[in-house]
Amino acid sequence: MVTLLLDSTRLEVVLSGTERLLAFHKGNVAIERSAISKVQLTDDPWTWLRGVPSPGTHVRGVLAMGTWKSAGGDDFAIIRRHRAGVVIDLEGHPEFQRIMLTTRHGLALVQALRLDVADEAEAADVADIAAEARRPRPTRGPSAPVPAPGVS
Repeated sequence: MVTLLLDSTRLEVVLSGTERLLAFHKGNVAIERSAISKVQLTDDPWTWLRGVPSPGTHVRGVLAMGTWKSAGGDDFAIIRRHRAGVVIDLEGHPEFQRIMLTTRHGLALVQALRLDVADEAEAADVADIAAEARRPRPTRGPSAPVPAPGVS
């Protein structure tokens, strides 16, 4: 499974050695946050594949890794089996127009991209950023009582 690192300026898709080999991709995929136009959660990332793997590895229903070329532009995919994932639409990225990933951290990615990440110098795992944002913050003073719902 890919690791997603996020800081205030970019998202980095960190690929393992096996993923690099199967995707025919030498390094990680770095995406400037300003290039991300839309992030969508999906139950079936396979439906988002368009074009043909070039270069890449495709075993129908099992895995799709690498660059997919189509008339609409180049996409990058790391898809395993039939797991939930995320689709990231890009504008102005030098290599890709869309990134499709299977990850159990899709919701955490969406939440983390909505937040302003404080430290520019240090990238953090997406799941850690989202967990930090969900922690309850201490309130000041007593909270106002919530009125009970009226009986109709």
